[in-house]
Amino acid sequence: MQMASRGNEGELQKPQSVGPTSAAQALPVQVLVVSNWDGSAMVYFLHKARPSRRSDYTSQRSLRGGGGGRDAMAESLPLEMLTYILSFLPLPDQKEASLVNRAWYYAAQNAFREANVRYNIPVSSASLPGIKNLGRRGISHVSLTNLDGSPASHQVLQFIAYHLGPNLQSLCLSECCPTEASFVALILGCPALRILDLSGCNSLFTSGTLLSQPEIAQRVQQALSRLQELNLGGLRDLVDLSFNRLSSCAPHLQHLSLAFCQLTFEQGPTHGSISPSGSSPSQLSFNNLLKFVRERAGRLQSLNLSGTDLPPQALQALSQVAGLRLQKLSLHNCRDLSTEAVAALCRQQSGLTSLDLSGCSELADEALLAVCRGLRRLQHLGLRKLQRLTDAGCTALGALRELQSLDMGECCLVSGQELAQALSSVHGAPPPMTSLILAYCSSLKDTSMQSLIPALGLSLRVLDLSSCMALTSQTLQAICTCLTHLSVLRLAWCKKLHDWGLLGLEEPREETAQGPQNTGCHWADVQAAPDARCSYVPRYQHGCGQALPSPAAPGDLHPVPLRGRS
Repeated sequence: MQMASRGNEGELQKPQSVGPTSAAQALPVQVLVVSNWDGSAMVYFLHKARPSRRSDYTSQRSLRGGGGGRDAMAESLPLEMLTYILSFLPLPDQKEASLVNRAWYYAAQNAFREANVRYNIPVSSASLPGIKNLGRRGISHVSLTNLDGSPASHQVLQFIAYHLGPNLQSLCLSECCPTEASFVALILGCPALRILDLSGCNSLFTSGTLLSQPEIAQRVQQALSRLQELNLGGLRDLVDLSFNRLSSCAPHLQHLSLAFCQLTFEQGPTHGSISPSGSSPSQLSFNNLLKFVRERAGRLQSLNLSGTDLPPQALQALSQVAGLRLQKLSLHNCRDLSTEAVAALCRQQSGLTSLDLSGCSELADEALLAVCRGLRRLQHLGLRKLQRLTDAGCTALGALRELQSLDMGECCLVSGQELAQALSSVHGAPPPMTSLILAYCSSLKDTSMQSLIPALGLSLRVLDLSSCMALTSQTLQAICTCLTHLSVLRLAWCKKLHDWGLLGLEEPREETAQGPQNTGCHWADVQAAPDARCSYVPRYQHGCGQALPSPAAPGDLHPVPLRGRS
């Protein structure tokens, strides 16, 4: 059993503060948490009432050398109280606290459990004990792999529904092949489910009979009454009838993904219009999706229609739905979209905070200008593989004052000069950008990067300059000097970089007796350690496939001090 992903490292999900009517008033102890100057914390238990005779006996026994008094006091606290107390401790201290006794172990497990931690569970009989253990810890995010219609898979699903189901909030069945009966039984055991990922589960929709019985559909609707996010991406057998049955069981749905589904579009009698028609029993039609969006307009927040070949008329019809206020929209690889459709989207859905137009090859500078004019609240913008995008379209990016991540990878005509001027001309603080991807932008030069890097600010954490062949060590030196809070730096196949640039040093004026060092190296996925900013370089490659000369043993990693820093 593996822990697949972790979000913000070290951040703890704090429960709500204990109010005056909590269980603490009924306990014979008071809890005092003292924070030290270095960020650590100490937990003290203070008696507030005279113990009973039995407690007095155990206390006297503990004074004689036994540990029963402390254990009894610790075990008398409810699990929620212990979890709240231990949530103030850093992770190393929580691990030490988990060794006190069984109650503290489960409390510590719950304390450093995070909302964005997902556990990958391989479907096999060997996973059954681990599932029971995870059930005691109350985990809420699970992803299953290798799921099919075998008896072993059926047994694993029963264990998950019984041990994990009551607390399960996120369930991922991506690329799995469950049977309809086992899927329904699993869903009925997960009444708190909020996120459901069925991408690639074609076996559920091949027959077209999923949730066809009204009594089963009603029970599933009760189980999915809290569902907010549904992923149906990559389902080749999804049709209108199956979509309507499943979506009707989730009345509070807010996020929907139909990425790379085979949507069909019917043209009306008027050229370029979408004809109104009923649901299709043999295909997934845009008209049925448009009907669903109109019914859920007041609640729907995000749509993912990537890879559906959405035409311009369909996007305009979607953006004009009355009452629809989208926050996130992904249109990745919709190659037929036009600038006029994007402009209409920006006028109608001005509250968008995330927009992905990567791979929309027909879009050019006018589309980006329309985005900058109409979407002032935008925080995440994807423009990857827009081959017609030039520097002229980057002039208005400074108007996006809340922009946090920008992906302009493989935009070969973007040199970065206008982007630097747009960010530098912002009055006041620059946008709080944390991620900038300029990979495969072959027009990037040292001069434009040296103007762009100071304008990015100290909030930048991720910078991708992979395969920017024209960049030299001067750019790398500017990165080491200005972007001191950078955590991830990708420089794969930048062949003009040298060691002195990576170390933040000035260019050597004279050749040493040994000749130039490392003139043909490329750096792949240079990633700094979380607490070391850009001072640590954990992984690198040499251009000739040989290790760089170092007195340390192979594989050893050491901090590299930057010039000008203590």
